[in-house]
Order: sequence, then structure tokens, then C-alpha cells
Amino acid sequence: MPGGDVRPMKLRVLADNSTLIDRYYFAEPGFSVLVETGAIRVLFDLGYSDVFQKNAVKMGQSLLDLDYVVLSHGHLDHTWGLVHLVMALTEAEIEKRDFRRPALVAHPDVFLTKQSGKVPESGALLSEEKCGEHFRLRLSREPLWLSDDLVFLGEIPRRFGFESPEPGRKRKRSGTIEPDLMPDDSALAWRGRDGLVVITGCSHAGICNIVAYAREVCNKERLQDIVGGFHLMKAPESRLDAIASALKEMGVSRMHPCHCTGFNAVQRLARKFQVEETGSGLMCEYF
Repeated sequence: MPGGDVRPMKLRVLADNSTLIDRYYFAEPGFSVLVETGAIRVLFDLGYSDVFQKNAVKMGQSLLDLDYVVLSHGHLDHTWGLVHLVMALTEAEIEKRDFRRPALVAHPDVFLTKQSGKVPESGALLSEEKCGEHFRLRLSREPLWLSDDLVFLGEIPRRFGFESPEPGRKRKRSGTIEPDLMPDDSALAWRGRDGLVVITGCSHAGICNIVAYAREVCNKERLQDIVGGFHLMKAPESRLDAIASALKEMGVSRMHPCHCTGFNAVQRLARKFQVEETGSGLMCEYF
């Protein structure tokens, strides 16, 4: 297991469904976060459009010096912004400006065609082959340490029965349509002095499954925050109660649920946890 000195981590929300009041950022139904730990800069998800880039400029952050781009999963509201990052890197190279070509980290299934309802493609617009021309691909089912304190969790084991796969989702593999159990849904975990920070995209793998696996991979039980979408918009009260109980048992006390969590879920979670407002423009620092 990686070790070394603990460094502070800064997290900036570049895209979310909402913005913070009196902070004039853009919002969209998507998610993107910039993570800095030590000298490592990681862009986690890129939203649906170029909103993440516009907000990065407003926050005084360059996206031309990234070490990693990490995709939480293959859906359009987390990957379609990738086109705009490719454009920015291409323009920087043509114009001979300084830039760094980052590694792209994701589960190997992230580029499979995703289908929901009558939408022909709700997954990534760029293929694995095309992305390989612009990034150094690091596709992994296993946990992948990006630094001594930051890890991409890879494929999340499904351990909690109440976090069952969502019905109706489909994907295409080798021309065949099959049920999509979302094995590509993953997360980041940062190991700090005060405990773990778990950063999720949509938590299709289940927020309890993700937190439990983060504690196992990082060999650290204490949680200081969870930031991201929990995908509980249509979750029944029985599931919300089970999730709250499991997270309490795992030591969760503070969270920033956003994006696809849903108002009802946030309201119920706020009864048992310190739930803090989240939106484009948010900046958090952890130790």
C-alpha cells in the first residue's frame, strides 16, 4: 500500500446541476471536479458540455496542466465534455503553447455504447481508439493509485443487497445488446490525516458499496467527507433508510450530495448527517 507524507487536498466543483448563491458560475445537469493533491492535478469527469472549462476560467484554474483525467463512468453527463478538452489540447499544440497531455483513467468498459430508452447513444461520444490518440489510456478494473494518497477505485464490489442494479439500462458489446449492470461506475478516494474523502460521479454502483470499498482499499476507516452524486432520485424510503443506517455504521458524518442525488434523498440524509450545500464554484480543502 502506498505511503508517504500526508498533503492537503483541494477540491473544486467545476460543473454541477446548481451553482452557489452570489457566485456567478454556470450550471448544467452534469458533474466535474478538479482535484489537487501535492503536485498532482486530476480532472474527475467533464460534464455534458464546456461548462467545466468556463467555470475553471472563472476560478482561475488552467486545465492544460493536468496529470490525469478520470472518468467515473461512461454516461453523457460525465463524458461528453471530453470533446472540449480534446479541442483545448489540440489548439494548445497547434498554437505552440505550453500544455501537458494527461493520462486518461477509467474502467475498461467505459467506452461501450450505452442506451437508455430511445436514445441511441447515452454513453461516451469518443471511442477508446480516438481517446488513445489524445491521451495515455490507463484502463483498469483494479484500484489504481494516482499518487501516494489518491486512488481510482476501479470496479466496485456489490455487497449491499439494497443497492441493486437499475433496471432497463442497456449497453452494446461486440454488436450485441445486453443489460448494463454498470461495472464501469467507479470513484476516487483520497486518504488524509483526518480521514478519507470519497468523490463519486453518480454512484450507480451504490454509495454504500463505494464507501465500503474505499475504506478497504485505503486501509482507513475514518471518513471526513463524501462529495458527488448518489443517484437516489427515485429511491424508496426503505432504501434511503437502509443507506443512511449503513453509512452511519461506516462512520460517515459529513457529506456533499449533489448532481443526481435528488431533493427528497438530500432532505432525508440531512436528518442524520451534516449535509452541506454543493454547486458549481464550491471549493473545499481537506487535511
